[in-house]
Amino acid sequence: MAKLILSMDGLVLKEIQLRKERMSIGRKAHNDIQIDNMAISGEHAAVVTILNDSFLEDLNSTNGTLVNKQPIRKHFLKDGDEIELGKYKMKYLVEAAPAHESSAYEKKAPLRYATSASTAAFGEVAAATTTSPGDGVLSHLPAAAIRLLSGSNAGHHLPLTKTLTTLGRPGQVAVIARRQQGYFLTHVEGAGFPVLNGQPIDTRARRLEDHDLIEIAGVKMEFVLQA
Repeated sequence: MAKLILSMDGLVLKEIQLRKERMSIGRKAHNDIQIDNMAISGEHAAVVTILNDSFLEDLNSTNGTLVNKQPIRKHFLKDGDEIELGKYKMKYLVEAAPAHESSAYEKKAPLRYATSASTAAFGEVAAATTTSPGDGVLSHLPAAAIRLLSGSNAGHHLPLTKTLTTLGRPGQVAVIARRQQGYFLTHVEGAGFPVLNGQPIDTRARRLEDHDLIEIAGVKMEFVLQA
């Protein structure tokens, strides 16, 4: 499980476990991680965790968000990354499973995977996949694909063969994750949320059913289970 170590001026203030799929950071009290300082926006940033991957998104904050001293809008977090929000720092750390648990853990939930593989453009929507050494353990899942219904590439199919498939474009990004329980759609980036069967989804992961209709960044698509 990943965690954030919150500190200021070298003094550790809090250790935060990333137990939720989306954790908001900001000055207002409703945030999951509240930092009561005027340099921090009311809703400053958010960390979205899908399986073992975490994404940091700046929510159009006034003073911005830095990772390893570089300004970001959206950033895939890596072990040891240092996040800066004003005078506050948060270190992102990934805790490995204990050695005596690792074998059973991998059989039950093979969630560790290397980042990045191929990226393909589908007109208005870009799709990127993330591979997993444990993909074979999910072989009980029926094959599935995304069929594009609008845009210049209408009719094209995107097989959902990897652990993560990212759909969208800057300003609106979502992820479809292959899990043991099925395929799940989750919002990752942007003020606009994906639309599932005519209704905008929130920050929670939504399990997809055969022929569900999805709209992301103005492009309509259909989730299709394949025999």
